[in-house]
Amino acid sequence: MKAIVASTLLLCTFVLATGDLQCSHTEPLYLTNPRWDDMVDPCVNVMRKQIKTELNAAMQYLAMGAHFSKDVVNRPGFAKMFFESASEERQHAIKLISYLLMRGELVSDVSSLIDTRALFEKINWTKWESGLSALKNALTLEALVTKDIKNVIEVCEGHTNKKRQNQEEVNDYHLVDYLTGEFLEEQYKGQRDLAGKVSTLSKFMTDHGDLGEFLFDKKLLKGDL
Repeated sequence: MKAIVASTLLLCTFVLATGDLQCSHTEPLYLTNPRWDDMVDPCVNVMRKQIKTELNAAMQYLAMGAHFSKDVVNRPGFAKMFFESASEERQHAIKLISYLLMRGELVSDVSSLIDTRALFEKINWTKWESGLSALKNALTLEALVTKDIKNVIEVCEGHTNKKRQNQEEVNDYHLVDYLTGEFLEEQYKGQRDLAGKVSTLSKFMTDHGDLGEFLFDKKLLKGDL
């Protein structure tokens, strides 16, 4: 009898002990992601706008390259330069998209960034009278792109984050540093290069007239300018 009672007590003790050791959870921990995307809406919005600006510039350069590729214009050097510029602007847009993805953004409304109808409506389909007018137009376009990049920096450099309780000033140091080093330097160098080309072509045409544009185009094609 004593053995039965002892066995019963031992069994009860084991059941209670195992019951205390049991745990429960609603879902695996790996299914719950903490918030790590810390970009604020004003900065994200202006970055999305800049992506559209870069794509618009790419389409504009494509139009310019196509213009100088026509048989009635036939300036292969200018066409080559503008097609290369179109590729550069497209790469800029890809870099900005990749950056936002790295920061956890662009999880929705991605297709709105590439609105082909809106892009075509913004293209200047002007028939450029000369290579000189096209270069001046390109310089104006690059200056506008640079201005927009600086605006992105200003928006993301300091503003109030209303999502946070104390609404402190937020400075996206990483993005500002990225745009300053990766984009602005290239923009300024590109503008200086275009300004130099405008000056050189102007002198060519002053000395040689229409032949000056022909000679300039040949140098562009060979990569001498």
